[in-house]
Amino acid sequence: MPDASDRAKQAADEFLAGLKKGTGRLWLVAAGLCVVFIAFRSCSEVEPGEVAVRVNNVTGEVETLTRPGLIMDLPFGIQDVFVIDTSSQTFHMRGDRFVDELNVEELTVRASDGSNFVFNDTTILYRAIPDRGADVMRDAGYAHAFRMWMLPYARSILRDEFGRESTISVSNPAKFGEATNRARDRLNQLLNPHGVEVTSIVTPRPRFNDEYEGLVESRNETEKQLDVITSELQRAETDRARRLAEVDRDQNKIIQEKRAGLEAQLATAVTDQTQTRRQSDSYKIEKIGAGQAALSGSQRKAGELRGQLEAEYATRKAEIDAFRTQPVERVMERLGERLEGVTIQIQPWTNDSSPSRVQVQNVAGSAR
Repeated sequence: MPDASDRAKQAADEFLAGLKKGTGRLWLVAAGLCVVFIAFRSCSEVEPGEVAVRVNNVTGEVETLTRPGLIMDLPFGIQDVFVIDTSSQTFHMRGDRFVDELNVEELTVRASDGSNFVFNDTTILYRAIPDRGADVMRDAGYAHAFRMWMLPYARSILRDEFGRESTISVSNPAKFGEATNRARDRLNQLLNPHGVEVTSIVTPRPRFNDEYEGLVESRNETEKQLDVITSELQRAETDRARRLAEVDRDQNKIIQEKRAGLEAQLATAVTDQTQTRRQSDSYKIEKIGAGQAALSGSQRKAGELRGQLEAEYATRKAEIDAFRTQPVERVMERLGERLEGVTIQIQPWTNDSSPSRVQVQNVAGSAR
């Protein structure tokens, strides 16, 4: 059996072995804790309505991250992540004193006609543009540092734009809205380069002095009466249009009835005209046919007469031609035959010593 010294030595060896094993585990735990600590320090959480700007301190690169969630960055100062609030911010101009960078005294404006009016509570809604986080970080800083840009611009620009209006036009909602839009556009021209934009400007009705407020109320009452009169005129115009439509309908009905009667009469007249024209055409055809038949008969008869006349003419001409060749004695003989039974008183004379023809004058009587 081992003695006491051996047992003590064995126990000491076992203790040293256990101590070495426990120390190794402690080192592992410590290393794990270091890794977790470094990973925790290397993460940034971006909530909805926020953006992160990650800056690489070695290369100088700046990156804007708009997606919510965990953002990793390199430890030991290699990268830095800055979170910027992009939710809608409210800038108030109300009350009689300055409270903070988001709440300042009310807005007083001098109109173009020299009078003053006040806006009791002017509200400007603005925000950091999400994808312009690098510009916001560069010009203002992270978180809500961009709010610094609203204070130096808002009052002067609103006074300038509303000051262009008179007390009459600023009370007109249409003109009032135009001034508000002009102010918003000018603010955005100045704030957009810094990554900030104005989304809306809300202003109440301007407040004037008591006398002018009374005039405004009087004008509002007059405008209400004018609206009532305009409504009455519109209703009267509607009634007039309705009555005119009814009259047009009745007159159209009468016109349609008259037109139908006239069209029926016209149809009857056209039918009668067609029938008369048909009869006239038949009579015309009949007469033309009879005339053409008579013409043909007359032309045929005329042809026959022409033939007879031509034959008679040829005969007479032949006789005349034959008669011309006869001696004077034969002519006188024939003349005597023709003048048989006719009493002729003649007185011959001669124009020369050897007459060649007989001239007869004062012939009276007729053949019997």
